[in-house]
Amino acid sequence: MNRQLRGVSTVVVLMFVALFVSTTSIQFFAADSLRADSRNSRTILDSYSTKRGAILVDGKPIAESTAVDDQYQYQRKYNNGELYSAVTGYFTIGQGNSGIESAENAELSGNSDDSFFQNLNSILTGQDVQGDNVNLTIDPDVQQAAYDALGANTGAVVAIQPKTGKILAMVSKPSYDPNTLTSHDTKDVIARYQALEADASKPLANRAIAGDLYTPGSVFKLVVASAALASGDYTLDSTLPNPSTLTLPGTSSRINNAEGGSCGGGDQVKLRVAIQYSCNIPFAELGQKLGYDTIKKTADEYGFGNVIDVPTSATPSQYPEPESTAQLMLSSFGQANDRVTPLQMAMVSAGIANGGRVMQPSLVESIETSDLKTVDSFSPKQYSAPLSSSAASDLTEAMQSVVNAGTGTNAKIDGVDVAGKTGTAEGGTGDPYTLWFTGFAPAKDPEVAVAVVVGNGGGLGQSGVGNTVAAPVAKKVMEAVLNK
Repeated sequence: MNRQLRGVSTVVVLMFVALFVSTTSIQFFAADSLRADSRNSRTILDSYSTKRGAILVDGKPIAESTAVDDQYQYQRKYNNGELYSAVTGYFTIGQGNSGIESAENAELSGNSDDSFFQNLNSILTGQDVQGDNVNLTIDPDVQQAAYDALGANTGAVVAIQPKTGKILAMVSKPSYDPNTLTSHDTKDVIARYQALEADASKPLANRAIAGDLYTPGSVFKLVVASAALASGDYTLDSTLPNPSTLTLPGTSSRINNAEGGSCGGGDQVKLRVAIQYSCNIPFAELGQKLGYDTIKKTADEYGFGNVIDVPTSATPSQYPEPESTAQLMLSSFGQANDRVTPLQMAMVSAGIANGGRVMQPSLVESIETSDLKTVDSFSPKQYSAPLSSSAASDLTEAMQSVVNAGTGTNAKIDGVDVAGKTGTAEGGTGDPYTLWFTGFAPAKDPEVAVAVVVGNGGGLGQSGVGNTVAAPVAKKVMEAVLNK
């Protein structure tokens, strides 16, 4: 009998232990994942019963919650939704969140640690609990200029304030209207979301920071030139062999300069001339001399290989180890397997513009409560320092020559010194060229660094090159900053 009682007692104790373990696991370890699960109807209702904070640009809401007469109490509304969709993202029932709506969800929903005492005070005083407002660094005039200048092209624009890292514009096209996903009819939201996902133009992809990364082409030469100058073994006046064609080692493949022939004439070419005229062969030779490790070190310092939170997470740009010397040489002028985001290339230009110091990019200016008390504000932070100030100054000089009398003349602005670099990247056979411009202005005291990519550029002799398509877009964005 005693043995049976002990057996039953043991089973009861084990059941209590199992219950204790399971409840503890749910309360302390699984709570966050359960709360975030889109199938958790209680969480969904709670998130809508609190008035979600607004996302603000220049003090005006571009996303806000308005009262409605249904169980959810509030519905999200996006003002000028397509213009800002790459920034705000969307807030939906059942299909999750994206953009700032996702990255700052805790603040917008009133669930951040900083919101605790405000919420407690609201409850004690009988007021409705509200989420915090998120003020963005986006400049509405610069955002509009970037959106308009990109036109019907597929691509993206990112503009950064070099001295602070504030993102002044972030545009991705084709765009979409987040208002189409704010319905409280779950089936309707899912159907609309699936239609956007199925759209061949990929409007949900934020090409500025994510999506399918782009082949950089000649804008990557800024990274290789940075590595050369940072090594101390090269200056702008260092020379490289200057053949009109070059057979890649171990292959029968030949590479040429974009304009054909040698780079400016002569048996040797200076690095500054190779930058000005964006010559492929000298950079292939330079990359071979520098080696992968040297280039990768500088690329990593600019941000390659890293997830960069702005606070929306950007897909890491890629400079993978080549399989051969031929691949290394191709990658040294932005071909092979190099892949980048426009944000990454804007950071490269911004770092050169800022004397070799790259600042942490950010979309968020401040977080404030519903009664306008600031709980967090932007503070510039250095991300890295891939270049000395003297090397950055030299590279700026070379980039000015690109715009003044090289491959980037369509970025010229009357009365302003502009520094820049073009790129025309080849894709697969039959694929359109990817067209680039990245640069900054004014060259000596920069107010803005910009990167423009157009993914539907066509082949040479068709739709254009970086100078004819991307550079004019960058010019309009820079002018929008300088004219304020």
